Amino acid sequence: MAPPRQEPSPPTLPQSSEYAAFMDKLAAFHEKRGTELQREPRVGSKFINLLDLFNVVVGRGGYDKISDEKLAWRKLGQDWNLPANNLPALAFGLKTVYYKNLAAFEIAEIHKKDPPPREILEDLTAKGGALLSRTVDNYKPARRETGNLGHHDSEASGDDGTPSRERNGSEETPGSGGRVTRGLRQAPPQRVLFQPEVHSSSRQTRHVATTSHTSTPQHHNQHQLPRVGASSSYTPSLSEHQSQAVERYEPRPQMPLTLRPVITPGNNAVEFSRRQKAYRDTALMAAYARTPAPLNRGVMLPGSGFDGPNIYVRCLCALKSGIPSEQEYALHHLVKISMERGDKYKFESFPGLAEALIEKVLEVSSLLYKVKWRIAYTEDELSATPDTLNGIDGTPDILQRISKLPKLAVDDNIQPAEFSDVLLQVNEAGLTLRNMVMLEENALYVSEMSPLRDFLTIALNLPKLDCLTELKHYALDIAEQLTKYLHFEETDPLYISLLAQLQSEDRGAILTCLRAISRISMTLEENNTLKGIPSACIQNILDWTLLNDDELLHACLDILYQYTAVVANVDFLTTNSLIEPLVNQLTRLLAHGANQLLKLEEPERSSQWLRCLFEEDRDEAITQIALWQEYQACFAPTVVETGRQLLPAAEFIKNVSTTFAEKAAAQVQPGPIQKFIIKGIRMRSVPVDLKGEPYSKCYWKSGASPGDQGPCNKFFMSPEEMYRHILRDHVGAPELEDGKFDNSQVGQYTCEWEHCRRFKGKPATKLLQLATHIKVHLPPRRVPAANKDSEYLGPPPAKKLKPSYIISPPKQAFMLHFTAVDERHEAAGVPLSAVLVLRNLARNLSKTQAEEKAMKLPGAVSWVDRLFKPVSPRLYETMAHNKALTPYITDLINAMNDA
Repeated sequence: MAPPRQEPSPPTLPQSSEYAAFMDKLAAFHEKRGTELQREPRVGSKFINLLDLFNVVVGRGGYDKISDEKLAWRKLGQDWNLPANNLPALAFGLKTVYYKNLAAFEIAEIHKKDPPPREILEDLTAKGGALLSRTVDNYKPARRETGNLGHHDSEASGDDGTPSRERNGSEETPGSGGRVTRGLRQAPPQRVLFQPEVHSSSRQTRHVATTSHTSTPQHHNQHQLPRVGASSSYTPSLSEHQSQAVERYEPRPQMPLTLRPVITPGNNAVEFSRRQKAYRDTALMAAYARTPAPLNRGVMLPGSGFDGPNIYVRCLCALKSGIPSEQEYALHHLVKISMERGDKYKFESFPGLAEALIEKVLEVSSLLYKVKWRIAYTEDELSATPDTLNGIDGTPDILQRISKLPKLAVDDNIQPAEFSDVLLQVNEAGLTLRNMVMLEENALYVSEMSPLRDFLTIALNLPKLDCLTELKHYALDIAEQLTKYLHFEETDPLYISLLAQLQSEDRGAILTCLRAISRISMTLEENNTLKGIPSACIQNILDWTLLNDDELLHACLDILYQYTAVVANVDFLTTNSLIEPLVNQLTRLLAHGANQLLKLEEPERSSQWLRCLFEEDRDEAITQIALWQEYQACFAPTVVETGRQLLPAAEFIKNVSTTFAEKAAAQVQPGPIQKFIIKGIRMRSVPVDLKGEPYSKCYWKSGASPGDQGPCNKFFMSPEEMYRHILRDHVGAPELEDGKFDNSQVGQYTCEWEHCRRFKGKPATKLLQLATHIKVHLPPRRVPAANKDSEYLGPPPAKKLKPSYIISPPKQAFMLHFTAVDERHEAAGVPLSAVLVLRNLARNLSKTQAEEKAMKLPGAVSWVDRLFKPVSPRLYETMAHNKALTPYITDLINAMNDA
């Protein structure tokens, strides 16, 4: 038997003189008021210091101001370090602690007013606000609202209702929401209540239209919805009045009964006799006219005082009714509800909703085949008819049944009105399912429903018609959310249907299908072996890795990573000669994204740019605005070309401190005019490239104007670039079509290089003379010595010096590759996926049957050596130059050596 749970002893709260004085004053106040003070209240497992709580609330404007702000008590609970797993309830508990112990004290001490009586303050719940204006006359306790899903809003939410939101254009236009607002979910809308129409009646009831809702202090201008009869047709729209009515809906107050005396022979014999005679005369007249008695006598009909169900239950009942007009109404509203309230709308709250939607989407087959699917949930209903689906265990031969169905003649360009109406309802049902399974609880709920898997198989095998594309994409989206909870055998109809989509020409369908396959069994203990993928599909995946499409590339690598983790699959790749091109392509992908500055992603691009132009200096500083303007001037013209947006100013300044983490920091320089500066960096005297090599400056005097005698001061990395710059921009030499210069020009040429006096007294008469001299001023070449076919060979070699005992080693440039990293500064993206697939191949190749056969041949060479030896230099280079990938390349090389 478990020991009894012991309550935690309260911690020792600070017993300072200020705290003791405050608690004594608060205790005296409660004693005078006749209320009870909790000296050490507790919210959850945390004890609350009333002095600290009082100071925080008063510092933020007081109880009323915090209560008027939505989610303010939850934010206060976060600041109070309340547990996040049940924050709404704990936030309301914190609010209640303040309400019971400190609210009246705040009114008296801070606002200098008389607090409301305890009957309308401490004795009531803490829900609501407006304590400063609360009186016995104007205060009416707020009633609980009925939530959108049939539940009550919890007072433990820490707030007083749901924040309102601005309605979009589609919601303001009647009839437009179900078709215009499709897509990703937006913020949840106001709740919508269905109310039946009030018909005129000769008899007044307790719930006549003149009885209005009682307004509370929190709700104003409450609207009454037009009520609609159960059998009338409906306009598929949600008006603004309906949304407001749902948000502000409250149950009708209980009306007092009016007692009337019953006429009996004992108390009024004359009146009783008259009524009996009138009743007999009416019965005789009805019998003579042979008028049947009303069938609904004694039944409370809609419009006669019965409000009817809310919009959610109304849609569920309408969908299950089978009446086309009712289903049209239900599906239109379900689309809006699933999109706008998808974070709250759960299948488990409405039993039968998922089954009704599945039955509706299955109607698409009746438009294309001579079939009407019927779902059987009991063994007695299961029969050998081809149109019966097994709702318990699924239909294993669904693909064979589909192939044998007789087809109907359907024109993809022109359809009858009935065809279009049914297809529209099917698409709306599919969209509702798609929106609802985006919630994990709903996806897990429907993943166990076999009819849904049968529908996905049917939808993915529909004929290739343009009118069915929308429904197929909904089916793929649903499959993407469900496959993580499913395990497929190689012969599973849905698995085969998903693999067939890899032969499609629709990029969206291929991308969603790849994601769905890669998620199979993600949350299950069974291994996702991905058996049975045809070689044509594998070849397509390999071909897609060659495309310049990062999104598709990521999806393909995710598939390959899981596929190559199974030895049998690696053996399949080896047997079908697919593994050699795969290894070569994956090796090339190791350098994916490790490009020059303009091709880098932010914030890495701005970091590299800062390192090239600036260096750390503890005593220097630069203004933030100047740094930001230089960054904009450098990269703003390339936004359209590269498609990479600039960092916002705040993010860029933060990235400066991150790049130069040791010394640089953003500061405010005091003075008559405050300056925002970056302390700890300065501009380099000579910029460097990504490898740290310095650029060379051009000292040719431009002489563009009589007063401009300074040097050019432009920087160039290679001597060839500076050479062409001087001849083209300074000397003005004519350039030929092949990029060379015309040396036949005759004129007066002088060298304007700073501090050079060549050709000053006697100018050169030919351009060739000046061009040969210019090479003396150029920096040494940084290209390898093997490159001797270049037009420019550099300056003449220096005189040979005597050998020295101290010989400087040759300078070697070492270039680092920067690939994508995550928030932990670890490798991410395409290069990481590529090296992981290579590691799987290196580990599993030695275990395949192809390896056993290869080792039996004379002069045998293992598959690991055959595939990885040619790319080993590239792997070692990547390991040395790419710090983020070094741990993974090391594991890959170890796997190669162990094979």
